[in-house]
Amino acid sequence: MKRILPYIALVLALAQLLLILTSWVWSAAMPLSGVRSMLSSEGVRWYLGHFAELMASPVLVWILLGAMAYGAVIRCRNNLQGNSYRSSRARIISAGFLVVYVCIVLLLTVFPHAVLLSASGLLWPSPFSASVVPITAFGILLAAILYGVIAGTFQTLSEIYDSLVYGLCRCAPLLPVYILFMQLFESFRFVLP
Repeated sequence: MKRILPYIALVLALAQLLLILTSWVWSAAMPLSGVRSMLSSEGVRWYLGHFAELMASPVLVWILLGAMAYGAVIRCRNNLQGNSYRSSRARIISAGFLVVYVCIVLLLTVFPHAVLLSASGLLWPSPFSASVVPITAFGILLAAILYGVIAGTFQTLSEIYDSLVYGLCRCAPLLPVYILFMQLFESFRFVLP
């Protein structure tokens, strides 16, 4: 995967450049088409003035939370075939925690007038549907940390924190691709009427 990411980034950067030039030519050739040029004063102000807020999307948060959960799972050394008493006890307690966690989430969503339902009582769209990825990542992260603490692979707070950082480091190669993709996506939204 690491070998293909630079090529994906290059394609996204070239597509961005092509969009900038195409929007400029199109808006000059057909001013009544409604296409806005990214090289116009409006386009440059939009691009530079809104860059940070365009990058700060829920998808970025999902990537970061998923990466931290991934790091916790990998670093807790969750060996499902391990036969030691400590690791089997850790597996049972972690699985029990996940069952309780899922039950709590269900209680917050299943019943009428539940907290995570929309104002009209729907599951989609609702606060639950907006937070399903963070809820899932947080549950996996907590279960992995619980497993690591009980199994003895996490003995200090620093080791737990390092596992979260490990996941972020493993995810770091995806971030330039995310930034280039969001630039291209938001630029299309700006250019097209």
